[in-house]
This record gives sequence, structure tokens and C-alpha cells, in this order.
Amino acid sequence: MNNLLNFRNIGIIAHVDAGKTTTTERILFYSGLSHKIGEVHHGNTITDWMPQEQERGITITSASVTIYWNLNNIKYTINIIDTPGHVDFTIEVERSLRVLDGAIIIICASSGIQPQTETVWNQSQKYNIPKIIFVNKMDRIGANYENCINSIKNKFNCKLLPININIGEEENFSGFINIIEMEFYEWKNDIFYIKKINQEQEKKIFKYRDYLLETLSNNDDFFLEKYINNNFNNNDIKNSIRKLVLNNKIIPIMCGTSLKNKGIEFLLNSICDFLPSPLDVKIKNLNNNNFGVDKNKKFLALLFKVYNDPFLGMLSFVRIYSGKIKVGEIIYNSTKKIKEKVFRILRMFANTKKDLQEASAGDIVVIVGIKESTTGDTLISIGENIQLEKISIPIPVISISVEPFLKNDQEKLINLLVKYCKEDPSLLLNINNSTGETILSGMGELHLEIIIDRIKKENNLKIKISEPKVSYKESIKNTIIQEGKYIKQSGGKGQYGHVIIKIEPISFKNNENFIFKSEIIGGSVPKEYFSSIEKGILQQLLQGVILGYPVVKIKATLLNGSFHSVDSSEYAFKAAAMIATKEALIKANSYILEPIMKVEINCPNEYLGVIVSDINKKRGIINSVIDYNNFKIINSLVPLRELFGYSTELRSSTKGRASYNMEFYNYNELPSYIIEKIK
Repeated sequence: MNNLLNFRNIGIIAHVDAGKTTTTERILFYSGLSHKIGEVHHGNTITDWMPQEQERGITITSASVTIYWNLNNIKYTINIIDTPGHVDFTIEVERSLRVLDGAIIIICASSGIQPQTETVWNQSQKYNIPKIIFVNKMDRIGANYENCINSIKNKFNCKLLPININIGEEENFSGFINIIEMEFYEWKNDIFYIKKINQEQEKKIFKYRDYLLETLSNNDDFFLEKYINNNFNNNDIKNSIRKLVLNNKIIPIMCGTSLKNKGIEFLLNSICDFLPSPLDVKIKNLNNNNFGVDKNKKFLALLFKVYNDPFLGMLSFVRIYSGKIKVGEIIYNSTKKIKEKVFRILRMFANTKKDLQEASAGDIVVIVGIKESTTGDTLISIGENIQLEKISIPIPVISISVEPFLKNDQEKLINLLVKYCKEDPSLLLNINNSTGETILSGMGELHLEIIIDRIKKENNLKIKISEPKVSYKESIKNTIIQEGKYIKQSGGKGQYGHVIIKIEPISFKNNENFIFKSEIIGGSVPKEYFSSIEKGILQQLLQGVILGYPVVKIKATLLNGSFHSVDSSEYAFKAAAMIATKEALIKANSYILEPIMKVEINCPNEYLGVIVSDINKKRGIINSVIDYNNFKIINSLVPLRELFGYSTELRSSTKGRASYNMEFYNYNELPSYIIEKIK
């Protein structure tokens, strides 16, 4: 367990239905972790363990599983995270990638690159994660490995290195040739054979073998020397591939079919051979000698997921970067500035668990007993104060109002929603002050549907929900300096708070939604009131001045103010900040923002005109129309407001022959004539 070179922390990522969970199930079976293969369509998989996942046949949460794999007499420990492919659950992919060292991207051999493939690809590029591509479903009608390789190269402009080549495709897919070992892996009647390649196969593979050796020679000088002298063996090839994968110079690509169990052992061997160990990756963006990928250094970890277990309470999934942690230890949360106690440490096998006494650098484990810490927090040894880069959380785009059938269940409902929001930071809970409604916002209709389903089934609570609404936001165009006073005198101790704040817009290129800073010199407002002033500003920003939507992209600077030695209080300064913010928003030329979605429509040629005119009616902008043999792919940007019920509309106008995918793109200003309709 202690040899970190034999650790692999990997994620399986892809678009919906590419076969992520099926592949994970096969990996669990072949590594000996499960004795029966689970099937997504039977609803009995290990990593899709929530009832909602088993009903829908999709993955919602990222399940963490540890497996062991023996290769060349070395026992490897592989932590696998199976992530969702559905765009509504992008936050799950984002936070998994933040803690992984390597990734397997699965692409369907027949449907090829999908819009969500692009999203997960860009997310993996953002964190510079070394990758392997597995082209799955080679037995499907329309499967074409060569086409997949070419379209990935063209789309993502990357250097692919095929390490196996298929023999037959669709129902004739019988196996593949391992280009490194020059062997034929064949499956006959579900029995696996490794054979020597015949002359015909050698001709087919010749150009791929040549391409592999040339690619390695062009990118690795050490291998080039051996290649020129014709003094290399298969291990030299593997070492060179590994070196280039770790530096993100090449991406190995292989084919197989998970459902028919072809190519899983080859994939597992490739994970061990080519993907990085924690020692290869080290700790990104941290230069501090107290910390390192070593159990004798100081403790440092990132909490990347929280889940509420009905029996154990709050489970905190952590990636340990440095040092070690023991049961009973006190650790420090440097993000929230609080101490937490470790009651139990668990190793997760999807939905079964094993107790550990300690866990050390490079591992992904679950800590039980952490109460206040949430997703993205840094956990560290007492006495240290370092923060790892936070996980970026997308802004919710769609809202519903939720209320219980029985008034007595209101408190129970709010507690449940707070619990779910803690588990999933891309959910947002608000109470509308003017109507008293409980508003839940999320990343899409499916996202909210799953939460509502969990409330009903897991907690046996009857609730009413409204039709989904667009989550508009408000922002400002001008910079304003505004004074705010809150003075109350009614005999005895009064209230006195006085602030002068400047509010200004933040560029949309900046990831921050709100920035607060103080420029007070000389103590005209004591420091202990700064956090109350910030809370007051934030509370007022929850309700904009045009239609009461939350205000985003605001920088607030505390410039000046005054205090009273007796009457000033945190409450008075919070109230003064709220008054100043409200006045400033009225003067700062506020405007409404609406979410714009990136929409990709696949349709037969004859319906192109109908769909294009429909997009124009919906205030959409067409970016490109890609021409395939007998169908078109239309890429466009359309406001979310116009897309409710679009799937039914599209089906009826194309006789069910067109399909579409959408994901959040950005926020744009809402035209004034539509604001009148909303009012």
C-alpha cells in the first residue's frame, strides 16, 4: 500500500451513454471486486447505486471505488471515480477532475464526439490531466474506429497514438491487435486467446506500427537514439509512451466493447503502464517544503465531495496530497478557519465500505465526523495556513418553487434542501421575501427533477412544485460611490452605523461573482465591523432593484464611514451597508441578464430550413452548420427562456428524426421588451 509509484487516481469521463458505468462495472469484475457483472439496463450496477440512477440508467453522483490490479507481478492500487456524462451534472465532473491524476475518456464508436465530450475534454484540459481514450461499443452498428481517430484529431487538435487496431467491426468485431507487443487478442465464444499475428494482419498493422515508432522518436530524444541504433524493446516503447503521456504530448487511443467484455484487461494494463502516479503529478501550484507527496510531511488534503449517508451522517470525500491522517486526529480547515475532528476513515468500494486506521499522501478516502467543511475546502495540519485552489462552481440557470402539501412539513423540507445544497454546490436555495416562496435553482430540468425525486422517495415527503422558470440575474453598468446611514435613538442605547461604499461591475471574464475589499486607513470604521458590512452588502445583492433577482459580478469597496463608541454595533453597520448598496444599485444603471445555451441539433438534410427558421424565431444565433453524409449538425446559441418544451416541438416538426443537446454558455443582457413581459 505504501509504494506510491503503484497508485493511480483516475476518472472515467465521457458524454451520456458512451458506456462509462458499464466500463467501470467490467473493471470491477475483472479486478475481482464484484463476483457478478452489473448491467446499466438491469439497474444493478455498483457505481450507479442511487435509486434515481438505476431507474434512469444514468450516473448522477461521482462514485469512488478502489480496486487492485496485478501486472508483471506488481500490485497496483487504482482509485476510480465514475462521473456523470449528463450536462446538468457538470459540477460532479469538475470536482472529480480537480483531484484526479489521470483520466480515461470514453467515446462511442458509432456516435463519435458529442457536445458533452467537448465539455469534459475542455474540463480535463483546464487541469492539464494526462489522458487515455477508449473507443467503446465497437460491436454497434455504424462503429468505425478510423473515423473516430480522425474526428478526434480534427476536433481537438491533439496528437493521438493508436496502441491497438481492430479486427472486424460492428457484429464482426472479433478482437484487436496490440501494436506494442504485436499480438492478436481474439475472443471466440466469450473465450479470450492471445495469438501471433499472421501475414495479412502484419500488412494491416505495418503503417500503425511505423506511425507509433515515428511519433515516439520525434518527441523523445532518448527513444530516438535507441530507434536509430535499432536497439529498443517493448519496454522502451512503453516507457517512452508513459513519459510523453505524463507531459501531455500524446494521448494513447484504443478500442474495445465493454458490454461484450472485449478490451477491459488491455485498458487496465494501459492505466497502470501509462497514467501517472501521485509522485509524477506532485502538488500542483504549491511550493512549500513542509508539504510533499510523502507520508512523513505535514498533512494537506482537498475535500471534493460531501454526501449525507442515512446511517453514518456526513461523508466527506478527500484527496490527500501530503502527510497522513489518523482516526481521532484534529485537523484544521484553512478555508473556513475552523477545526474538525476525524471520527472514522473509510475506503469506499462504491456502496460498501472498509474502516482504515490511517490514510496517507496520494490516496482518496472518506472521512466521517467532519461537520462544517464543504466542497472545495482545504484541510491541513493544525498550525499551518495554506489554501489549495478552489473548485469553480457554475451558476444555476433554472428555478422552481417548492412547497409541502402539509404546512407542518415546511421545516423538514427546508432542512432537506439545505442538506442537498451542501452535497451539491451547483444547487441554490432562496426564500422570496415578497411572496414567501421557497425557490430552488439548478443546472437544468433533469438536475432539479432528481432532487425532487429524492425528497419524495428517500424522505416520504409530499410536495408541490411549480413549472421550471429561468434563473435571471441582475448586474450593473456604472460605478457608484454611495453613503449609507443607520441611526436609531430611542432612549438608552441607540444604533449607529455609517459607511461610504463604492460598487463597480466586474468583467465576465473574471471567475469571481463578488469581491469585497476595504480601503479604510486610520480606523474611521473598526476592523471588527468589516465582516458585518460585507454580510449586509451580500444580503442586499440577493435581491436586485429591477425584478428582485440576485445581483452578480459586483466589486464592493469600503471607502470610509464613522462609528459611535457606545451606539455602534454589528447590526447597525450591516443595516447601513444594505441601505448604501440598495441606493447604489438604483443609481448604477442595473440591467437583467438571461442565460444563453449552446445548442447542438442533429437533423436530416430535408429539415434544415425548418429548424434554422425556428432558431431565428427564438432569438437564436447560428454559429455553424456541419455537413455529414445524410444529416446536418447545427451549432447555435439560444436563450434558455425560448427552449422550454423544445424537445416536443423539435420532434413534431421533424417527425421525431431530429435530436438536440444543450449546455450553459454564458449570460447576456435581456432585451427591454421581454422585461415588460416578465413583469
